Parts: sequence; C-alpha cells; structure tokens
Amino acid sequence: MGISVNIVTYIVGTMHLPSATSSNVATNFGGVSYLFCLLGGILADTFFGRYWTVVIFAIINALGTCMLAISTALPQLHPPPCKDSLSNKCEEANGFQMGVFYLALYVYGIGLGGIKSSISGLGTDQFDQKDDKERAHMVYFFDRFYFIINVGTLLGVTVLVWIQDQKGRSWGYGISSAAMILALAAFLSGTRTYRYKKCTASPIFQILQVLVAASRKKNVPFPSTVSILYEDYTQETTISHTQKYSCLDKASIITEEDMKRATPNPWRLCSVTRVEEVKMMVGLIPIWASTIMFWTVYAQMITFSVQQASTMDRHLGSFVIPPGSYNVFLFATIMITLVVYDRLIMFLFKKYSKRKQGLTSLQKIGIGLFFSILGMGAAAIVETRRLSINAKANSSETNTSAILPMSAFFLLPQFILVGIGDAFVYSGQLDFFITQSPKGMKAIGTGLFLTTLSLGFFVSSALVAIIKKVTRGNGGQSWLAHSINDGRLDCFYWLLAVLSLVNLGFFLVCAIKYKPNNPGENAENRQLNVQIPPEEDNA
Repeated sequence: MGISVNIVTYIVGTMHLPSATSSNVATNFGGVSYLFCLLGGILADTFFGRYWTVVIFAIINALGTCMLAISTALPQLHPPPCKDSLSNKCEEANGFQMGVFYLALYVYGIGLGGIKSSISGLGTDQFDQKDDKERAHMVYFFDRFYFIINVGTLLGVTVLVWIQDQKGRSWGYGISSAAMILALAAFLSGTRTYRYKKCTASPIFQILQVLVAASRKKNVPFPSTVSILYEDYTQETTISHTQKYSCLDKASIITEEDMKRATPNPWRLCSVTRVEEVKMMVGLIPIWASTIMFWTVYAQMITFSVQQASTMDRHLGSFVIPPGSYNVFLFATIMITLVVYDRLIMFLFKKYSKRKQGLTSLQKIGIGLFFSILGMGAAAIVETRRLSINAKANSSETNTSAILPMSAFFLLPQFILVGIGDAFVYSGQLDFFITQSPKGMKAIGTGLFLTTLSLGFFVSSALVAIIKKVTRGNGGQSWLAHSINDGRLDCFYWLLAVLSLVNLGFFLVCAIKYKPNNPGENAENRQLNVQIPPEEDNA
C-alpha cells in the first residue's frame, strides 16, 4: 500500500506530469491490479493451483518492486529536478523514462493481483470444513489474517511512505523488494506442511458452455414441457427450473445430435442445474453494476486527495506528515467501523431485533453508497475552501509546491466518510456475491466482486479524461488542470457526488427487485464468508 498511495506524488513531483495524468496512471494501475485478481483466480483454479499461483506471482511482484527501485535510483530514468521550482517550467519525463516506469509498475501490479487471487483461498484450504473443530478454527484464521493485512497496510502508509519521502523512493521500493523476498522465503518454508487441493475446471468455462450451447440452439423450438429438458441426476444436488432468462434454457434442449453421443458435449448440452446456476449469476449483474461507482469514489482517496494534502500544511507539532500517509485515516476508519459494527451494532441487533444476523448484505451496500455521497460532498466543500485560500496567496502563479496556510487535517472528513462507506460496501459485497452465488461458482462470485474494484478505477480514469477535455473550453484551464491549484477539483468532486446519488437510486431499484438465490443459507457460513479480509487495502 505504501507504493500505491505515493504513486501520484512521485509522478507529479519527480516525473513532472500533470495532476490529471498522474491520477489516471494511479487508477489504471489499480484497475489492472484488481483485474488480475480475476485472471489469477482462473489460472489457480484451472492450471497451477493456489500454491504455485502464489509462488509465481510473488516472484513477479518482487521483480516489479526491484525494477521500481532501479528506475527511481538511476538519474537517467527520470527527468532532472526543476531548476526554478516552477512546475510549468519543469522538464517532463520522456517516453523512454515513462516506459521503464510503466513496465516496472505494471509488473508489480500483475504480481500483486495474482497473489490476492489465491492467498486467502490457500489459507482456507488448510482447514477441513467437514471437521467441526477445524471449521471453528477457520474463524480465527480470518481474524488473524485480517489483522496482519491491516498491520501491513498501516505500516505501508506510514513508515514506508515516510522513508520514500525522506530517504528517497529507491530506499522505499528497495525495502519493499526485500520484504517481499523475505515473505516468499517464509511462505516456501512451509511447503511440506501445506494441504493442497486439485485443480478443477474453472466455473467461468461452465458459464461459457451454457452461453455457447444456448446460442447454438437459438433456432431450436422450446419443448412442450420443461420436464424433458436435460438434467444430470448424478450431481450431488440439483436446482429446479425457473422461468427467468428463458433464452438460456435452450442449452438444456436435447436434440437428435445430442442423443447420438454416449456422453453429452458440454458445449452443446448443459443440465438444467448448470443453466440455473448461470441464471443466478446473471441475476447478480444489476447489483454488481451499481457498486462500481463506489470504487470510483474510493480511487479519489489515493489520487487527488493525496495531491490536496501535498499543497496543505501537514505539520503535527514539529513532525511533517507525508501526503500519502493521510490515507492512514481512511484505513483506520475502516477498522474502527468494522469493530463498532461487530461489537456494538451486532449486539444491539441480537438484543432488540428479530434479525440476529444484523444488517443484510444489500443494506450494508446501500449504507456504504450513501456515505460515499457524503464523502464527495465533504471533499468538494474542503476543496472550495482550499482554492479560496490559494487564490488569496496567489501561489498558483508563483510556486505550485508552496504550502498553503490551511491544515491538511481539514481533509479528514472525506477520508473518514469514505472509510465508513468502504467498511460497509466491502463486507456487504463480499457477503452478497459469495452467499448469492451457486455452490459451484463461489469463486466467480468473488471474481465479480473484485471486478467492481477494477472497473471503478478504470471509470475514474475515463471520467478524468472526459472532464479534462470537456471543461477545457476555448484554450482555457480545465477543471483538472496541470496543477490542482489552477483547476476546479471541487467541481469534479461535486460531479462525483451527483453521479453517486444517481447510482444510489439505481441501486435501490435493483435491491428492491432482487430476489435472493439462497435464502436458506445457514448463518454460520454467512459469518465465515463476511470475515474474509479486505485485501484491496493491501494494493
């Protein structure tokens, strides 16, 4: 995390790129990293297994951090410092320098995404869920895993960011490389004691089989009764046919060509149960789509919010807090919110409510989306004040590195509000996509969740590019100018607040219309699923 939150300040301060460009570099990096969580999961399920996926991508991750350390240490790989400290006269990084930086950054991001896809799953593989004692211990595993993840996150946004700012990026990235190598060595030391599960066909191929089979039979008429649709009764459990998304039912129609084969070709004939599983996954799409916007808001906390902090008074006594370290308030809020929910809100539910499990997953998501609106509203108000102070100081015309006479602690409301939203949205999404996915497609459910993070970052990049172009006018400054002191970042924040409000309305409509797939899922499994730690904070 120490690398992720400090990318923007490095690109602006060392590579001398505009603020909007630096924001897009950071969000594109985050999007690719989370996208590889899904691709890494497919590789783990189908080809390598979780153990080898972790090993391979840990090596890639360590290689990426080493490349970052080298790219920041060699003067040939970044432009010279500004001679007169004026940003508009600084020499921007050339194509070769940015190419080396991008290569190192994305190698690191690909490795990070691959590790995320399998490390928690490998941990759960060490427990036999058929054994009551081991299943009980799994809860403690999640708690401890969650704790370690957050300890690493807090160290990353405090100690590591401070080292990068005070001692140099090469020191910070070098320490990250050494830490990754030591972690890999520690992981490999337990190789003989791990439990391993065999690779199986990835659920994504099962979904593709249904789609291909249905498309192949698009002109085949429906049978007079659904009872003659193909079903595989050798499966442990079967799912009854439903009327929704009936176009997919054609994958279960038995044709003369299907009857010629001793065993069904899964790309031509799928069981009713398999089709119903795909229908369940399709039913998750509206909720999936309505949660992407939250992660677009979240992306601003590690991009423009860090840039805001870099222009403000960051003194805490005699100590100057690095801009990237202000994200500690975001992650601390997430942890505090989860503890308050677990210890206080759940206690109140158990004591005064008939629903002992607490808030539903959709209620959690709705609360989180609401807090994202508040977060962007608070960010817009603070930015309006910051720009007003900047205008009085005329710092945008003299030195964009000048520190404004405004405390960076005014940024705390946006970090806190979005942090509260993150705690509710993340746990709600994870609960929803796991419990509402069919038994054989839990991995795809988790993958769907991770793609909302990836797409949220990509949407942020797209919005920045669009707003920068649309608001430029007749050769003037856009809302997202070269320096945030010359733009109208507050207007961009207000736009995100409005879009988040519209998105909340869309979510409420989808949530009201949604019919749960697994209403009978036991509370114990729901508890285990919700306690999987938020690995996105370790990006």
